[in-house]
Amino acid sequence: MPRVILLMGVMGSGKTTVGRLLAQRLNWSFEDADTYHPQSNIDKMARGVALTDFDRRPWLRTLSDVIDAWLGVEDAGFESFDQEAGLVLACSALKQAYREILVGQKPGVQIVFLQGSEALLQARLSLREHAFMPKALLHSQLATLEAPKAGLTLDIADPPEALVAQICAALLA
Repeated sequence: MPRVILLMGVMGSGKTTVGRLLAQRLNWSFEDADTYHPQSNIDKMARGVALTDFDRRPWLRTLSDVIDAWLGVEDAGFESFDQEAGLVLACSALKQAYREILVGQKPGVQIVFLQGSEALLQARLSLREHAFMPKALLHSQLATLEAPKAGLTLDIADPPEALVAQICAALLA
């Protein structure tokens, strides 16, 4: 069983909703990667400007340190977590290069890709407000997205509870 589950996908894919439910089901901690963005990234996204790879790099390195801390890596940049529970991390992780920074070859990390049609994503986004990510950024995220070759891919047309059940079943397989 992994110590860290990285829930990835574009905005509106349900990372936070599924992540919180999954963490609750597993009795693990939940973190939303958005809370680790530097203020400059938040300001840029709030203006409707997509982040560049350069903008994302420090954020991704911080998140990599968070993952390392949960995996018990010495000198992770965060205090190591000495507990049996794991971490569910909701993060867009749109490109393979970003996932290399986040996860690389780290054992104990499972990637779960929440995938859905643009129409479904648009419908979901029309029902919510994000603190700093305008709906218009969906197009740039879809253009940037590189589906992972490994890990678990789930269709977000299924309800969140069903997605959690599918993830748990895959973890126990």
